[in-house]
Amino acid sequence: MERDGQQASRLSRKRKSPEEKHHLIVNNFPLDDLNQDLLERVLSWLPTSTFFRITSVCKRWKSIEASESFKLACSHIPSRDPWFFMVAPDLNQSIVFDSAKKTWKRLNRPDFLQKDYNQDCMPVAASGGLICYRKLSGNLFVCNPVTGSCSELPPLHMTQRCQSLHAVVMSTSSKYHLSYKIVLVFGEPPKLTFKVYDSCIGCWEEEIALRRKADEYLAFDSTDDNVLYFLSKAGNVVATNMQRSPSKQYSSVITNKDNQDTIYFLSSSGTVVACNLTCRSFYEYPRLLPIFCEYSIDVVECKGDMLVVLLSEFLGTASLRVWKYVEDNQSWQQIVAMPPSMSHEWYGKKVDINCVGAGDQILICLNSTELCTYFLCDLVTNTWVELPKCCMNGEAIEFMSAFSFEPRIEASV
Repeated sequence: MERDGQQASRLSRKRKSPEEKHHLIVNNFPLDDLNQDLLERVLSWLPTSTFFRITSVCKRWKSIEASESFKLACSHIPSRDPWFFMVAPDLNQSIVFDSAKKTWKRLNRPDFLQKDYNQDCMPVAASGGLICYRKLSGNLFVCNPVTGSCSELPPLHMTQRCQSLHAVVMSTSSKYHLSYKIVLVFGEPPKLTFKVYDSCIGCWEEEIALRRKADEYLAFDSTDDNVLYFLSKAGNVVATNMQRSPSKQYSSVITNKDNQDTIYFLSSSGTVVACNLTCRSFYEYPRLLPIFCEYSIDVVECKGDMLVVLLSEFLGTASLRVWKYVEDNQSWQQIVAMPPSMSHEWYGKKVDINCVGAGDQILICLNSTELCTYFLCDLVTNTWVELPKCCMNGEAIEFMSAFSFEPRIEASV
């Protein structure tokens, strides 16, 4: 009987199909047999978080961490699942949410943040694998949050630093993610100007004035900087200007359509302002809600489109919706809406929203004196998922806002 069992076992092994044999060969192929170039190409496709773990496997894999050819291989990966860099009220945390693994991660803080007082430096923009920080003095830093490398940009002239800053936007080159630009929009409406820093030349370009585009939507109102007050039905005094997280006070996005770069930001009265950098003009979009309405609003960029996220109250309930402006009809069109059963709990709580887009997703941070929560909205499926609480040392951490970036170790500052 034992002999028959051994013969059957040998027969079963002999009967393996060619496909099964090929599968066994592939599974047992040792990566160490690959030459260095092929090994780096294979490892470059791993998620960034995985790569940092495998560098402890052996000396050969550890050496890849500093390899320039490996960074070049990583730069050819078209895209990576976004991480969301979370901003806490005291600005002393470097925590991200990994959208691929749905987990929280703690990053090492860059050296310049270790030296400076927390409130003196805050993130204001992000693109590709980089984040831009701004100090109270007006100086800007660019940092790769994954590697911790950072660089300080040349300071602006004192006259420019004293002007009202409306938007800080960052864009990275789609080719190998090795260069970036930072655009500042400042001035007093209706006289706006913009200034561009180009990492390829390592300096600020000349300041350029923006003209108001005639016959487009609404012109800037000289009273935009004045806050209007009125009594709500409950008798509370309400201001029409929006609350803003300090790190999102320059909330802005950039799009490129028909080879024209356009920056969008929020005016102090809650309207969306579009600055066409190519045509050197600006204009205001029509309001989504009347001026005497209480709401919270933010702009995001998703797949090359500017979208508006709006939280408002109407007929005894709260509503959270995402809108897109349709140029052909010159009107706002609703893209998705949170189910009323989920948004109703924010009614009457004066919630402030701060949002960031990433591909087909929008991360929404909702804050008030009573609650703090975060939702991830999928624009394709119209699904809304509440993120788990981030707990450190047994305590839940609250965040005011977030910035989206791709975890790229090759992103250069």
